[in-house]
Amino acid sequence: MKKLLWLCCVLVLVGACTHKDARRDDDINKQFIGKWEGVIETPNGPLPIVVDLQNDSGTLSVPAQGLTNLPLQTISYTDNQVTIAMHINGSAITINGTLKDNQIEATFQQNGGTFPLILTAYQKQSITYEFLKIPVQQGDLTVAVQKASTSPSPVALIIAGSGPTDKDGNSALAGKNNSLKMLAEGLAKKGITTIRYDKRGLGDNQALVTKEEDSTFDQYVDDAVHILQTLLADPAYTGVHVIGHSEGSLIGLLAAQKTGVESFVSIAGAGRPLDEVLLEQLKGQLAPNLINESTNILAALKRGEQVATVSPQLQAVFRPSVQPFLISMIKHHPAAELAKVTGRVLIVQGTTDLQVKEADAEALKQGKQEAQLLYMEGMNHVLKKAPADRAGNLATYADPTRPLHEELLPAIQQFILNGK
Repeated sequence: MKKLLWLCCVLVLVGACTHKDARRDDDINKQFIGKWEGVIETPNGPLPIVVDLQNDSGTLSVPAQGLTNLPLQTISYTDNQVTIAMHINGSAITINGTLKDNQIEATFQQNGGTFPLILTAYQKQSITYEFLKIPVQQGDLTVAVQKASTSPSPVALIIAGSGPTDKDGNSALAGKNNSLKMLAEGLAKKGITTIRYDKRGLGDNQALVTKEEDSTFDQYVDDAVHILQTLLADPAYTGVHVIGHSEGSLIGLLAAQKTGVESFVSIAGAGRPLDEVLLEQLKGQLAPNLINESTNILAALKRGEQVATVSPQLQAVFRPSVQPFLISMIKHHPAAELAKVTGRVLIVQGTTDLQVKEADAEALKQGKQEAQLLYMEGMNHVLKKAPADRAGNLATYADPTRPLHEELLPAIQQFILNGK
């Protein structure tokens, strides 16, 4: 996947005060040393970063995009301020920050825009899972194994949603909410081992994609199939199941077809082809001329044809390098494909989901009449209890302290363990 950060080019935490006393400055400097984390409120959504500050060096990481320890060019401290410089791909970025009350209050500047940034002391996330490597095309796929509290146990493969969404459910666009991490840990406590993973080109598996234009949806399905085949061959598991969230629902149901797993759970999965869902989402955000262009682009992609010229406003969605992926995904009709799944099926849909609607859940149900359909009252797209209003709903996307919807874990546990 393309690894051009919205931010990654020049990072400067600028100080303007003069040195007064070297010993005093050294004492202040020590307050900066270490890792800091924060979220840049970019025009495309919140972008979490981690900055590691040392005496005369430092690094920048963007976990959601799989970028780690990018070296900072220069670093210096002046009283309660710090200056860091970094060049990547020629774009200039400036962050003006001041140490105050054990945090760095800053503004982030790029391309004429200024955005707030608060850096706080980095809280290392505890690792509660084991790593496993599974052979796939172009290398090994690293997956996280969240072991159940009891053994032997059933195992469920959790497949994350679209874009730069990692194995924990966090994204450079949506923010850090830990939805899939909570799901995995919760199921483990209920006696269900889970496997989750960063898709190829992201995080642990960034190296499996070197060019965005080489990535296809079919590769995602193949990766899931390889994982499931490995699990099915392991006698340690009493049964193999799939849980797909959002785009992961389509990946999961296609992989379930190919492997004959015991059950499949779709959470916030689209029931209509990608072009229909995407156009519906864009209509609420774009001017009429851009809607017309989007309609024409989607029609071409559905015919398997790439579009060379795309307006700047639509590059994020339809840039030429991502079109092969869209072409490979748009050909699938989720409801029709679900009908081919032989295992038990549970469809879960939140009533305050801003991205996937109840009509999608109904379409999936029509595709497989014997499937169970369960609505979660007040659950949004990141599996949290959230209001229907957009601002309040989106606030949960970057809130890892908010728990999962209280009915979600019990429902999935009951379905996997008891078949109902």
